[in-house]
Amino acid sequence: MNREHLQLNYGLRFDWGLPGAKAVGAAADVAVVVDVLSFTTTLTVAVDAGIAVLPYRWNDDSAERYARESDATLAVGRSRASNEQISLSPNTIRCTTAPRRLVLPSPNGSSICFELGTGAGVCVGASLRNATAVAGWIARHCTPTSVVSVIAAGEKWPSGELRPAIEDLWGAGAVMYALTATGWDAEASPEALMAIAAWRAVADTLPQSLAASASGRELRAAGYPEDVAIAAEVDRSTAVPVLEDRVFRGREAG
Repeated sequence: MNREHLQLNYGLRFDWGLPGAKAVGAAADVAVVVDVLSFTTTLTVAVDAGIAVLPYRWNDDSAERYARESDATLAVGRSRASNEQISLSPNTIRCTTAPRRLVLPSPNGSSICFELGTGAGVCVGASLRNATAVAGWIARHCTPTSVVSVIAAGEKWPSGELRPAIEDLWGAGAVMYALTATGWDAEASPEALMAIAAWRAVADTLPQSLAASASGRELRAAGYPEDVAIAAEVDRSTAVPVLEDRVFRGREAG
């Protein structure tokens, strides 16, 4: 890997997907994963409900065994969820009885968190719902010399390549913008500044812009408009999901 791609000269870094997480996040003091539609949005809704969430890889045959061994409920695929079943759809958590522990697989955000969970740094889940809370938590629990890397999970094309998803760019930018607003003065990489600028450009029209995005249109066309609306609940949550021993538990921003 080219050393320059690691953004080593900067304390606030940004990149995409699992390769980006390995490049700029694995050695960071704090790695923030953003998957707005839908893993980290569903994660924040679950944490708000008092659920401990275990990330896991997508479509892995061992997921059911992992959930059983972890004494947790396994979320089903979004299209397979029936009454009283939880899926990657955040609305299913609001419409069912909350389990104590939940394995929540996804091909993007959850997979990235699962991989980062083996590192020495702290992994935090962020969405538009808790961007300011995450920034506040970082500002209170880290020093300006700490390295913070924010990872936009993105989506995948049918062939498996990364599809950059604009909503994750916005979510990452929202976290970093809120972090700089706290007075955090670590130098931001050009990549991080680009994400901040993208968030500022859409902040005043976020609900409409999210609904009009490619991923937003996809979910609405599939019959999940509530998921898009929940993802657009900017700063509705004050909980900060922190991954410890492979389990996300909520921490308050203050």
